[in-house]
Order: sequence, then structure tokens, then C-alpha cells
Amino acid sequence: MGKNGMKRVGERDKRGAASPTVRFAFAAALLFIIALTTVGCGSREQVIRVGIMAESNWDVPSGTVYDIIDLAAERFEAEHPGVRVEYTGGILKEDYSEWLAEQLLLGTEPDVFMILSEDFHMLASLGALEDLSDLIQSDPSFDGEAYYPAAYAGGQWEGRQMALAYECVPRLMFVNRSLLEEAGVEMPGEDWTWEDFYEICRQVTADTDGNGVLDRFGCYNYSWTDAVYANGQGLFDPDGRECYVGSPAAEEAVLFVEQLNGLNQGSQVSAQDFDLGNVAFQPLLFSEYRTYSPYPWRIKKYTGFEWECLPMPAGPSGANVSEMDVLLMGISSRCSDRDLAWEFLKLMTYDAEIQEQIFSLSQGASGLKSVVTAPETAERINADMPAGSRMDMELLDEIMETAVTMPSFRKYEEAMSMLEEGVAEAMADDKNLHSSLVTLQRRLVSFLRN
Repeated sequence: MGKNGMKRVGERDKRGAASPTVRFAFAAALLFIIALTTVGCGSREQVIRVGIMAESNWDVPSGTVYDIIDLAAERFEAEHPGVRVEYTGGILKEDYSEWLAEQLLLGTEPDVFMILSEDFHMLASLGALEDLSDLIQSDPSFDGEAYYPAAYAGGQWEGRQMALAYECVPRLMFVNRSLLEEAGVEMPGEDWTWEDFYEICRQVTADTDGNGVLDRFGCYNYSWTDAVYANGQGLFDPDGRECYVGSPAAEEAVLFVEQLNGLNQGSQVSAQDFDLGNVAFQPLLFSEYRTYSPYPWRIKKYTGFEWECLPMPAGPSGANVSEMDVLLMGISSRCSDRDLAWEFLKLMTYDAEIQEQIFSLSQGASGLKSVVTAPETAERINADMPAGSRMDMELLDEIMETAVTMPSFRKYEEAMSMLEEGVAEAMADDKNLHSSLVTLQRRLVSFLRN
């Protein structure tokens, strides 16, 4: 046991994150090692080794990183005499992908480990993850429908369940309530639309000091992907063979964002503008709301105005849908005792008592419906809120129930990079938007299928 009860089998100095080239080299070597090696990752001792990070996955301040794993380890060891749970402390998020790749290359990877969303498709495609499908089917105590659909789908690869959601955060719309009041504009309702969104942004955008330069803005960082999801359209199919950026709903979404950005008359709106209270709307993760609502972080971040969060505005062909980011946990495909590892994975991701701790000791949300909707959860969250502020848990439940997550497939990162670059060029060009997006879609489909 280390300081504050942390179980550590070693410490790691902070290092810079791996470059894409280094990560590609690790991936190539990993494929070779997995193809040729059959050595199990577990030792002959009854030891469950766990891979975790020393900080929040959501890039917000956190001082209780190890508390949940320590609680789970203590309980697991009590329920499984002769079994010990170990983890390596001090691994920063920026180092975690590289650290895990090194362990996989050496054949010393943890039995159960956290999986960053950007690493999931690579680990699954290289065979580094145990397929959980048969474990799930043979376990009467487990029900995948206990999770929110997007949280559960986040761990699926080519129709198989390769990981489970440990923690997740939907993307919400932050609203500067003070700015709206100052501008004489009413707060929108939870079922607001693009039309409402645009009209409010139009009303609040202004040159308040009369110097000829806009200094109050409607929104910052509302992306065309936000609009696509809210207009009822996905970007890719689950198998990664189709792209829908040229669809009417996607084109309508891109056009809406162009019109919204046009309200700024060429001014470059920044995150600092929102932080200073000069922007009405900004999409942010639920973890930001959790972190910066209570004292003292509220004072350090958003001190000059009152703010709330809402679902994303609905497009004419869609609904108030948000994207959800998921921190997954999975089992190594070379684990020597997968049944024991499965029991620990379930404890971390499926047990209500452990998952409840996310709302006390972390900044995200559980992927389990029963935990999010429990009265105790509302009490935990709202206990730290400033006077006059409360998180509507029914609203959070609705947002998470309808949230979407991006599919995972082998070419996802390259395809998404091509898509973002292509849409940016189409929006910046004076050419016909429709033909540009249709051409981009054809190029993406050709890339995905070859």
C-alpha cells in the first residue's frame, strides 16, 4: 500500500506523449507480437493486474483518481480470498497509450485495463482485446440493457462486445444565463431548435462599446458534427464502409453552421471569450459542468457570470441529440484467467456500488441507467452546487438515453481526418456546397472500401 492507501507496483516519471509515427511503430510491432506469441499475461499467482491513469480522462482537475480502484480492489480481494489486485501508479493520460503499447509488446500488459476512445479500434483490430461476447451470453447476472445505448455501443467492434463503459460524458450546451439576461433574451427550453438557437445568437451578437468591433457573440465551438447528429444523421455506418456527409441532412447541418458563423462577421471567437462571459453558448462535456460548478474551481474558471447546461438544439430532421464520449475497460486477449478478469471487469463497470462512486470521486457519469437515475446520485451532484443551481437528473437521463457515439472501425481515424479536412475546405470555398459534399462522400466511400 502506498500513500493514501494507493496500491502501486511502481512509479513513472512524466514524459511527452508519443508521436503518431511512434504510435504507428508500436502498433505494427504489436501486431507482430500478438500474431506470434501465445504467452498469457497473467502470472501463476492469483493476481489481477489493472491498467489505469493517474488523472482524469476528461482533462479536468482531479484529486481522487485512485479512490475508486482502491475501493474496488479491497472489495474484490475480500470476496476472492487469495487474490490480489495490483496497478501501476503515476501514469499520466498523455503517456497512457504509449505505456500500454509497451506493455503489450513485452507481453506484460495488465489483465484488465482502461481503453481511451481513440485507441479502442486499434486495440480491437490488432487482437489485443478479449471478445466478451460469450462471457456475456453465459453470465445470467449481466444484462447489457442496463447501460445507456451509446455507452454500451461504445465498446462494440464489428458486432462484438470487446469492452464495457467505465465512465462516460455526453456533450452539453453551456448557456451564459447572465449574458442572456443582460441582452433581454429568455432562456431557451430543453426542447429548443436550430431556429431558436440562431435567433438567440442573432439577438445577443453586438458591439457593446461602440468601437465598431463585435465584442459579444452568440456561440463558440459549435461544430458541423454537432449539427449533423442533432439533425438525425450519422457520419459513417457501423461497419465503416459507408459515409453520409453528402446526405441532405448532413448538408443542411453544414449550411446551418455556416449561417451561424456568419453572424460573427469575420470575428474570431475564442474559448477565452466564453470564459470572460462574452459568449452566450458553448458546447462542453458534462465533466466540465461537474468540475466547474462547485467552489473553488468555479472561481478559477467561470467567475463573472451564471451559467447552466441544456441539450443540444434540435435540427429540423432530428432531435436534441448529443455525442457521448466513453472511457472503456477491457480484458487482455492473453489473460491467463479470463473468468477472474471478467469478474473484476464487471465489478468496475457493472456494479452499482462502484459505479455510484463516479459521481462522488470523478467528474463523469456512469453508463448505467439505474445509477444515473438513483435519488442518491442527484443528492451527490447537487450537494456541491452553488446556491440556486441544480443539475436536473431527469434531463441528464434523457440526454444520455438519446446520445450517439461514433462507430469504431479500422480506418476511422484516417477517415475522420479526411472528413474534417474536406468539410472545412467545402465551408471555406465559394463553390457549390452540395457538389463539394457529394464529391467528398464519394472519396470517403472509395477510401473505406479499398
